Amino acid sequence: MTISWIQACILGIFASLSSMPGMAGSTIGNYTLGRPLVGGLVCGLVLGDLKMGIAAGVAMQLVYIALVTPGGTVSADVRAVSYIGIPLAMVAIHSQGLAATSANAADLAKSMGTLVGTVGTVLFYGTATMNLVWQHMGWRAVEKGDFHKLYAVDWGYPWISHLIFSFLPTVLMTHFGANAVQALKTALPMDGIPMKTLFTVGALLPCVGIAILLKQIVDSPVDFIPFFVGFTFAASLKLNLVSVTVVSLIFAMISYKLDMAISANRQPAPVSSGGGSVTDDEEDEDI
Repeated sequence: MTISWIQACILGIFASLSSMPGMAGSTIGNYTLGRPLVGGLVCGLVLGDLKMGIAAGVAMQLVYIALVTPGGTVSADVRAVSYIGIPLAMVAIHSQGLAATSANAADLAKSMGTLVGTVGTVLFYGTATMNLVWQHMGWRAVEKGDFHKLYAVDWGYPWISHLIFSFLPTVLMTHFGANAVQALKTALPMDGIPMKTLFTVGALLPCVGIAILLKQIVDSPVDFIPFFVGFTFAASLKLNLVSVTVVSLIFAMISYKLDMAISANRQPAPVSSGGGSVTDDEEDEDI
């Protein structure tokens, strides 16, 4: 599998679009289009292997399932994971002759995605730093009263930042990186220590994403029970994640009903407005 210049340019355009956090009210930008689950679908369509693209995207999504950017700080750039890591992972999986849905293919994809995601933080901060230039230009325009220039500052100039730090790196890394990945096939055989290390590390990486997710939503030991039940279903009944999600709906409904019942019982009883009650003023008068 190779990545042509046209395919690389298309991936670069999607990388630029996904690097915009507020695009279309956050429904198209980084929080949707930039997610590996969506990026795998796009990469599969662009590179002509939809099954492998989705499989690689699902594998990488587990690692970054709880990735957030508090205060603009990022530990990994999902834009690079989705549109640089997934295409290169697809090339690596294809060159090694692995099945798209095999465990080794998923582990290899997660290892490569994590490597590219860490490198992608440079692109993230590069974009943010260059956008400061346009921000200062906007403040100067406001001070001078040239409010019409704000349209270019908000909608035009930032595309230069995305062109330099999103489009060009994605095009170059996916096109030339595919050839490098192909060359690694002979340098790193499947039964060698480097490849076995990548598979081992890739198998452990989803634990990081799940741990971050649990840290955000678990408040007490009891909150672990739904996760244990889900893993039990998946391990003992051989259910996939979709089946476990459907089964979990009944538990979600039961939990909702119990919370509503408890809330209803905690509401204070209405105060009677009958004539037998004596007000504070009447008590004062009697005294």
